[in-house]
Amino acid sequence: MSRAALLVLADGRFPAGGHAHSGGAEAAVKAGRITDAASLEDFCRGRLHTAGLVAGALAAAAVLGADPGELDAAADARTPSPALRATARRLGRQLLRAARATWPSAELDALARQFPKGAHQPVVLGLAARAAGLAPEDAAHCAAYESVSGPATATVRLLSLDPFDATAVLARLAPELDRVADAAVAAARRTAEEGVDALPAASAPVLEVMAEAHAAWPVRLFAS
Repeated sequence: MSRAALLVLADGRFPAGGHAHSGGAEAAVKAGRITDAASLEDFCRGRLHTAGLVAGALAAAAVLGADPGELDAAADARTPSPALRATARRLGRQLLRAARATWPSAELDALARQFPKGAHQPVVLGLAARAAGLAPEDAAHCAAYESVSGPATATVRLLSLDPFDATAVLARLAPELDRVADAAVAAARRTAEEGVDALPAASAPVLEVMAEAHAAWPVRLFAS
């Protein structure tokens, strides 16, 4: 197992399309929910313990060999917003293209055939991590980190927030991120006996509502 592969997969410059998405931060900024580093931290904490936890568990379960079709259906069931489901599949499709070029794998090829329009991004992330020889803990950390790093980076552009302040937010959240990743892996391991119902289904209704509103904007800086 190469830990360096985790750095490649988690790198914001990996061509997986994440730079075009704000993780709900753009709508939150417009609504006045994010105005500074403190409110950004609150937003990211909420996203970490909901979307981050769910994504981490899905990714970890994929590394452990759970059926991708069942995981994708579980992801759909945990994503009420049609806009967010569409976003997750677009990001999954882009990540799959990058992962197949980086870590050629029969499982990734099969996933592309099974989901020509894209599987949910966390499911693809888990299979990419598996192809790279990474552990479920690695995939969970990567998914949890993505859930907060995207909004933090986007807010720098949206509010002209000092990038040092945004990075400090991520650093302060690091201990919680570790705990979320651990919980995600523990849930993923239970799927071997309990099935996908063992995966967390933490929800963030405000994020879902804001995603639907954001998708209808005629002009926006980020795709989501």
